[in-house]
Amino acid sequence: MIKKALFLALISLSCALLITAIYSGFGLASEIDNSQGKNGCSTLSNQGIKDILAKLNAPEAKVLTITESPIQGLCEIAIDNMGRKGIFYLTLNKKFLILGSLIEVADMSDKRQEAIRKLQDKKRIDIAKIPLDNALILGSSSASKKVVVFTDPDCPFCGQLHQTMKQIVAKRKDISFYIKFFPLSFHKDAYWKAKSIVCSKSLKMLEDNFEKKEISKTECATNEIDNSIKLATSFGISGTPALILPDGRLREGAMPEAELTDLIDGKK
Repeated sequence: MIKKALFLALISLSCALLITAIYSGFGLASEIDNSQGKNGCSTLSNQGIKDILAKLNAPEAKVLTITESPIQGLCEIAIDNMGRKGIFYLTLNKKFLILGSLIEVADMSDKRQEAIRKLQDKKRIDIAKIPLDNALILGSSSASKKVVVFTDPDCPFCGQLHQTMKQIVAKRKDISFYIKFFPLSFHKDAYWKAKSIVCSKSLKMLEDNFEKKEISKTECATNEIDNSIKLATSFGISGTPALILPDGRLREGAMPEAELTDLIDGKK
């Protein structure tokens, strides 16, 4: 958790420094070395990147690719940190590092998020190999399109997504959601709530919890929560909600009904 907090702090600091630079009138562009041409990023060494990752307290992270970013002279570095894919940007002279978003002004699209999404989509999770016997099912168990959802009882975005899921299954009988638990460590009550819901095998209990109703603490002999946490971690999931789509793609976060339905149907 300390390393993660430091990494997030560095992201915030990087964004703050970049904004300060822009408003101070000197900008980053003047520091970008274009002398090596469009393919200059290929000259950066993996070891040089590893040295930078060590400074970011991520020494075990693996460098996946080093490519030219949409800005000439600014390199896009793709990494895998314990199963979690990430992108950061580095000037050719290795003088400046950007950990935050890279926004294209024309359409305000986040090029960093787009790059991360492409990385994630290269890896497909075989949904048939995920144990679902103890999962809560929202929708019909005979639905042809199954989505696995990792949720946290005390995650507000999980509650939002759950309502969206209910709207979808009310309209689409061919879609079902299999709910597994990934209680986050900083939600002090999430673990016992998840275990109580699993012990009771109660979808209503989860929904009552999302509606801020008190639920009873139930004990039973089960390793389901611990196993679910290990499984989610092995997929590179670090936050909730997280969804594994029928085609094996991983998505994180709540989203509107239309967007989620299009993802499930493979339209996006």
